[in-house]
This record gives sequence, structure tokens and C-alpha cells, in this order.
Amino acid sequence: MKKLILLIFLLCTLGAFSQEFAFSEYGGTSSTSEKVNHAKEQETTDFVKHLDGLNDKKLGRYLRKRGTVDKLIDKGNEYFDLMWYAEAARIFDLVLEKTDAKHTQQLLSRAGDSYYYIGNLEKAYQWYHELHQLYKEEIEEGALFKYKETLKGTGKYQRAATLTKILRQKRNEPLNELDKVDPNTWEATYDVSIKNLKINSPYSDFSPMFHNGSDIVYASAKDTLFLTTRRYRWTNQPFLDLYLAHQKGEDGELSATQKFSRKINTKYHEASMAFSPDQKTIYFTRNNYGKRLKRGENGINHLKIYRSELKDGEWTKAEELPFNSENYSTGHPAVSPDGKKMYFVSDRPGGFGETDIYVVDIGANGAFSEPKNLGKTINTEAKEMFPYAVENALYFSSNRPMGFGGLDVYKSDGTNETFGVGVNLGEPINSNRDDFSYIVDASGEQGYFASNRKGGKGDDDIYSFKSIPNYNAIVGSVTSESSGIPLEETNINLYGTNGVLLNKTVSDTTGRYVFKNLSPSTGYTLVATKKGFMDDSISVKTKENENVPVTQFLREALKEKSITEVYEPSNVYFAFDSYEITPTYAQELDKLVTVLNENKTLSLKIESHTDAIGPESYNKYLSDKRAKSTRDYIVSQGIDVSRILSAVGYGEERLLNNCSNGTPCAADQHRLNRRSEFILVAE
Repeated sequence: MKKLILLIFLLCTLGAFSQEFAFSEYGGTSSTSEKVNHAKEQETTDFVKHLDGLNDKKLGRYLRKRGTVDKLIDKGNEYFDLMWYAEAARIFDLVLEKTDAKHTQQLLSRAGDSYYYIGNLEKAYQWYHELHQLYKEEIEEGALFKYKETLKGTGKYQRAATLTKILRQKRNEPLNELDKVDPNTWEATYDVSIKNLKINSPYSDFSPMFHNGSDIVYASAKDTLFLTTRRYRWTNQPFLDLYLAHQKGEDGELSATQKFSRKINTKYHEASMAFSPDQKTIYFTRNNYGKRLKRGENGINHLKIYRSELKDGEWTKAEELPFNSENYSTGHPAVSPDGKKMYFVSDRPGGFGETDIYVVDIGANGAFSEPKNLGKTINTEAKEMFPYAVENALYFSSNRPMGFGGLDVYKSDGTNETFGVGVNLGEPINSNRDDFSYIVDASGEQGYFASNRKGGKGDDDIYSFKSIPNYNAIVGSVTSESSGIPLEETNINLYGTNGVLLNKTVSDTTGRYVFKNLSPSTGYTLVATKKGFMDDSISVKTKENENVPVTQFLREALKEKSITEVYEPSNVYFAFDSYEITPTYAQELDKLVTVLNENKTLSLKIESHTDAIGPESYNKYLSDKRAKSTRDYIVSQGIDVSRILSAVGYGEERLLNNCSNGTPCAADQHRLNRRSEFILVAE
């Protein structure tokens, strides 16, 4: 059901209800569907229930009747045009799986879209995949994007990466590091435990918000009435209301839920709220309506932010804020800790993407300044939604590239109107589905978020999280091998087992450095570099919640350089995207083997490199393979492996020219960077 908010921001969004409410129809219908009365809705429900109630024999007999398939397709298209996607999905599924109807491009596309919009990515993938197989050359960009999202959402990351490249080629965008979609390239910023809460319903529960210390207000589509009379046709779920729950225990569990206020909740949607610091003002998102739903010039019922004051223990009648509009959506309010700023989401004209985050000043008299876009460090061409402000940081969700799939939670450091680039919070907060409406308490140690990840109870579920103390750290020092003097300002890079750069730091005046919050019992590689010294690489494995000491000794490079200059070993060059030693360069390596055989006191260091074409993480992997193949060849020619002190790949870190990402260069210029270099070392 959260699709409701996203349709407005782009009538094609990710799955699950809270995103809908996040920015789609919120009111649930187009101008066409507004004309459909309750009798029509009941007729639709009865028709679908009738089909579901038929046994296989009766259903088969019904489907074999002349003209039935065409009527079903027409019925499915009617539901689809009315945005009744749950019913449309059921009809299209029936036609595609139970009849011999031709699997046309439109039928497959609408079947995939129907499931995509209600958050069933497995079924959406089924029909998008067939669509891609049958009509690959004819698929529009929007359908490719949704297919890519279902690939990521169902764990097919490699295929998603391939499709990402195709999309970028269609848009004439560079194939750079944004193509990395493998979640193994992400590391959580801290360790947390998460818990699915007991208050979650079979429907959609999301947008938790702290209130009065120990309370949580959240949005839910659960129906507390004995008889359900109104349902949102997009997903066939009840409309959203605000609910109040009480925190109990240290694990963030919630209990004793009840509707928040009759003055706030209406027969349509309310969700995504924020409170003033004194808890006496609530800002929340609601359908644009007076006594009836109102629609903009495009026939869509947009979202607006409303405000209500707490007076004499009762919430006053809500009033809309002045920067709302009939013709675009405004929602997801978040108030700064000092109460002087409000952040919100809108698809108003002039933004950077589908939905952007904006900020306004809140005056002492409750007046607002003109909205200001937070700029490119926060907003992208994708969707930015669900902001939450804390001291010196802003949390938000986005479906930008490089994520795990769907919406991911990001953190951007800064204050007021100036924030840095958002950092993905990693697992387990983020998953390959939608993760959003993240809030954290003043301690920064625990909070809540919503997700439609697998294993939940309903469409969207609320999860609590709590930080787990992490004492896993590498405590290192760097020293000159010849003098024993600590080496300050040494660059230290920390790599994961897959060759991805995870972190970097510089040693202090005592030669020391620390990498904190590491995973337990995990292998890492440390590479120390300092001008005038040879690089040093060492493998380290963390333990269980304790520090691991490491000392690296760097050799001065001058003596080793002079030896290398005397013998002048030639570089070995590689073909594009290859680590194979060609016959030509095997001859050069044979010359190096001769030098080593004639000088038994010499040892060797191998440093391999790539050009800057392709993702940085892949180039690091490729350079490691080049270093290994170079070492293996030399060993195969009779050189003892102990004489090869190191064989390290540096990826695209050490280009010999200016052919970095995005710089146009000739093929020969790129070729110069695809090399293995050699350093001879005297014992």
C-alpha cells in the first residue's frame, strides 16, 4: 500500500504500501476511478472471489467458454487502468497460466507491473523475465528499470548489474563504479540486532515516530473494525490511519496499540508524521481533500502536509501548510531537534529527481519560510524519501544506484541546510527490498525502521534495532625496518577478502593507527604506503570482540631502487580484461628469471596494475589476478616462491598517465596502465 505516495512522484515505483503512501496516489484513484461507486467496487470484489472459489474442473470449464479469455483480459485492463492492481494481477495471472492466450508484450508488461505495484517481486520477476526473453529489443526503459529492481529484490545481483549497464548505455551514461550492485561490497557501519515487532499486522505498518518519551506513533493499514467497509483499491487493503503504541522492555517491543486521534484520522490516508520538540504540535501527511477528495490538473489526488495543535488534551482540527499544492505532492515531514527546521519530500517542479528532500524554517509564530532544495549531496535523479533529523545528521531512504535493492537507508552528516553525501547504512538495516522510515533515539543506539523484506508478517513491517557493542579492531603501528623509528603519516588501506577497499587512515606521530567496528573472525588485508619506502602488505584476521595488534616494518626504497635500476627488469603488459601472460612477455619474464638465478641474494616484489576502465572493485580483483599469474609463471621457471616477497595488485590506484575515469584516451594510453612492475631487493 505504500505505493500510494510513489505513484504521484512517478506512476511507476517500487513495491509495498508505505512507499505508495510515501508518494503515489495516497488517495488511491485517478479521475476515472473517482466515478466508480461502491456498488462497482463490490461487483469487482465478488467477481474475483468467485473465480478464486472455483475448483480446477469448474475453472477450466469456465475458461474454455468462447470469448472468456478476451473478456478476462478486458476486465484485467479495466482494473489496471483504475489502479486496482491486486485484482488486475489476479486476472492477468489466470489468463497467462491457465489459458492458451498469446503472451503479448502488453499482457506480460501489465502482469509484471500489477505485481510490482503491490510489492510481490517474485511474481513480478516471473512476468518481467518472460517479457525480457520474448521482447528484449522492444522493451521501454521504464520496464527495464522495474525488471532490474525485481532482479535485485529477488537476489539476482549479477544479472541486475548487467541490466544496469544496458540502462546506462541507453541513457549515454558512463559505466563507472555505480554499476556495483553486489551487496558484498557493503559493510554495516555498526553492528545491530533487529527484531520484527508483535504489533505488525498482515497489512502495512510503517513510519514509526517517537512521542512523549515512551510512546511510538505509527501508520498502519490494519482494520480495527469488526466489519471492513472501505478498502484502498490499489492493494485491496484498508486505508491508513495513525496508531499509538507503548514501548516496553529494552528490546524496543511495542504493545497496547490504539488509534491515535479521531481528530487526525479520517476515512482516507494519514501517515508519516513528526512532532515538535514539546510534543504539542503534530505534522502529518494526508490525502488532499475537504469534504471530498480533491485532484490536481493531472487528475491525481496529491498528498499534503497538515498541522494540528494539542490544546486542553485534545488535538485541534488539522490545517494544511502553506507550501502545499493541488498539482504536486508534499509529505513525509521531519522536524529538527531544536524545532526550527522542517524537512519534507516533494515531487514539485525544479527538483533533481523523482522526489527530493526540501527544508523550511519554522518561525516562532508558526510561519514558514520558502522551501529550499537540500541540493545534490542529498538528492539524486532517483527517489529520496522519509527524512529524519538528529543532531548533526539527516537520515533518509533512497532507491539510488549502488543500493541493495528497493529503498535503502542512508545517513548524511551535517546541520540545518548543509549536509554531506549520504552513506548507505549497510546490512542488516538494509536489504534487497524496501527499507525506510528509519528513526533513532538521542543515544544513537536504538530505534525503529520499516521494511517489506522477506520473513515479515505483512506488506510492510516495523522492526526495532539496537546497537551491539563492537570491540573488534585492528590496532596497528608502522616502523622503519632499518632505524626502528615510528613512521608517521603513513597511508594505511584496509581491504576485505574480496579486494574491496573498506577504509583508509593515516598513522599518527607515534606511527599508530586503529580500524574499529570490524566484523569478528574475518580476514582483512592491510597495505601500508609511504613516500621513500617500499609498500608493505599483510593479512590479518580479527578475533571475537577484542583488539588485534599488528606491526608493519617498511624498507627504505632508495637501495632497492638502485638495484632495480642496475638490472632494469622490463614491465609485463596485459591485454584488456586479461591476466594471461602472452608469449612475448613470457620472454621478458625469462630474462628476469635469469637475473634471479645468477644473483641468489636477490628477492623480488611484484606490483600489478590495471587501467581505469570499469568498476574500481573489479579492477582491484583483476590486478590481484595479474600479480598472481606473474608470480606463478616465475615460480614455474624454477624460482623458489620464498624469494618472491610480495605480489600485490593495486587496481587503478597508480596510473602512469591521466587516463582516469571519464577521461578520453587512446587505446595505447590505456594499455600502458595494464602492467606488472618489478622491484629487486637485496638480502
